[in-house]
Amino acid sequence: MKYYEMKNEFVHRIPPKLEDGVLYICLACDVVIHKCACGCGEKVVLPLSPDHWQLRYDGEVSLTPSIGNYQYDCKSHYFIRNGKVIWVNDKDPTSKKKTRRKKKKSFFKCFRK
Repeated sequence: MKYYEMKNEFVHRIPPKLEDGVLYICLACDVVIHKCACGCGEKVVLPLSPDHWQLRYDGEVSLTPSIGNYQYDCKSHYFIRNGKVIWVNDKDPTSKKKTRRKKKKSFFKCFRK
C-alpha cells in the first residue's frame, strides 16, 4: 500500500522495528530512516549532509533531493514535502529517454521542407 503522508519522529536512537509511514529523524547521527513509502517494507537510510539529503522542518518535514529506491525491487521514486509523499509517476529511468526521443522527432518535423 502506497503512503501519501509521513509522520515525523525525532529520536536519539533509531528503533529496531520501524513503523510504516514514519520518518525517524536522528539529528545526533545526521540520518533519516524510514520504510519505503510504497509499502514494500525495505528500510531507506538517508544521510543528512550538503552532499546527500537536506532536511527542512517547520512543523512538517521536507527532504531534498528526491528519494529514488532503484536498488530495491519496487523501484519507487518520490519526494517528501511538508510531510506529504509526492510520487514520481515514472518508475523506469529509461522510459524518460523514450519520451524525449519522441518529442525530438516531432520537434524536428516542424523544420522539414
